Amino acid sequence: MTSSMFYEFRPQEAIQSPTGTTLSCKTWDSEAALRMLMNNLDPRIATQPDELIVCGGAGRVVRNWREYQRVVHAMKTLEKDETLCIQSGKPVYVAKTHECAPRLVIANANLVSAWTKQEVFDTYEDLGLTMYGQTSAGSWTYTGIQDALASTYETFAMLAKKAFQAETLKGKLVLTAGMGGMSGAQPLAVTMNEGIILCVEVRKERIEQKLKDGYCDKMTASLDEALTWALDAKSKQIPLSIGLAGNAAYVYPELINRKITPDVVTDQTPAHDLLSYVPIGDVKELDKLKEKNKHAYKEKVLDAIVEQAKAILSMQRNGAVCFEYGNNLRAQAEMAGVSIRDADGRYWYQGFMSAFLRPLFQGKMPFKWVALSGNASDIEEIDNAVIKNFNKDASVVKWLKLVGEKKTLPGLPARSCWLSNNDCAKIGMTINELVKNGTVKAPVVICRDHFDSGSAAAPYQETEDMMDGSDAVSDWPMINLALNATNGASWVGIQQGGGSGIGNSLYSSMAIVADGTRERGERLERILTADTGIGVARRFDAGYNEVMPCIPLPQSLPGIPVFAGKK
Repeated sequence: MTSSMFYEFRPQEAIQSPTGTTLSCKTWDSEAALRMLMNNLDPRIATQPDELIVCGGAGRVVRNWREYQRVVHAMKTLEKDETLCIQSGKPVYVAKTHECAPRLVIANANLVSAWTKQEVFDTYEDLGLTMYGQTSAGSWTYTGIQDALASTYETFAMLAKKAFQAETLKGKLVLTAGMGGMSGAQPLAVTMNEGIILCVEVRKERIEQKLKDGYCDKMTASLDEALTWALDAKSKQIPLSIGLAGNAAYVYPELINRKITPDVVTDQTPAHDLLSYVPIGDVKELDKLKEKNKHAYKEKVLDAIVEQAKAILSMQRNGAVCFEYGNNLRAQAEMAGVSIRDADGRYWYQGFMSAFLRPLFQGKMPFKWVALSGNASDIEEIDNAVIKNFNKDASVVKWLKLVGEKKTLPGLPARSCWLSNNDCAKIGMTINELVKNGTVKAPVVICRDHFDSGSAAAPYQETEDMMDGSDAVSDWPMINLALNATNGASWVGIQQGGGSGIGNSLYSSMAIVADGTRERGERLERILTADTGIGVARRFDAGYNEVMPCIPLPQSLPGIPVFAGKK
């Protein structure tokens, strides 16, 4: 945490994004970035808006409230040929560039390699010199739970196919923990896959919010009651999501004691950040301890993580399908002394990417689009256009129809969707045409924060167990950033940390505004071709020959894929 949050600069009223077509900035690129920043801080979306924390345990959008005010001022005055540079949540420079350059360049939490350790980062952060931006928060691309819903849904869908040779999780019980920002997508993602989920969360107000939003069906503080509901739904094969107010470090071992083995076990607590994970005890008292004595708090956290990890390993031995959901629980448990790797050095249970999602990356990437009008009808129009014009992909159609049945959440209406590599640019240009002809009432932000292996070096997440062993090679997100900036993204970002903590990943992010102009259509084609193309190239280089159909042009040189927007 920074040395001062400068609360005197905090707006008196809750922050919400403007909507409609009236500009407060000089360009739609600047306007879009500012609206996304404010949308991140909407108290209906951010986990701790007063602390500028949006998601990922401690992921901030800007360093402190003084810098927030400076950012807002800079965005409102930024000319169409200027670029604002953000260094770990602090505006540091307005550069004279050109109209097709990004209006915003963001870098968060990046340290020289030998210094990239959590304790070093914490020192710099305490000095007010850096900021943890996670992935979505620091890149201003977070849209609430819906941000993670599509990928969480796809994870459980692939799990059903791979682990159970089934199309859904019907009759399967999933045990997990965490119902904060992105982790709060788990209950709905499982029931959309027809499964039953017991989700443990220490802060009951988060469960209450998910009930209100329609992302969770039931809530209780009684493990007995939760198990009665869950086992009854399992026997009847009825989809059900249950939020259990409790602590995973207690509940997971207790299920071992009761000889109850769920079909699937995972976890999305913020274990990557020891100060965000809550150990066993009274939550309010633990929060006080964290403020007074961080070291003592972290020791309690590690003790709790040990208990949770040991329970997961026991459940795996008892037949549960176990996987890590990108929160670094395995590594933290190992640091605390848990034996968690086999003789070959691999973790006893895989991460979600290598276990389930990687096959999707042979031809698909996750993107999201955000309606700056504030009208949910704009998202519906885009959904309908994608279903109509790109209906050869049955999984996309199924997803859009499923999620379209759910009510729109607070904040700027948004949609997250896994798209075919060859369709991304086409869909981007389709959205631009919808803006041009007035079917969509205002410009739309198309963005991506992480996931694609071409924008990530994340050995505990996206790039775990790469075929060629290149898990930790971080050249790729840097190339991705340079390509997107060169091709005219509205803004770009690169950040250390993500969901696996400082020193364990590097991500690049991008956003491009579809404003309905011909020029923007050309930019969209370049950006969405190259952004996905470098991901395909990354996997091709690693030996995944399955991506060959995604290469639109013949190879100009042996072994070198060529990507272009037009054949």
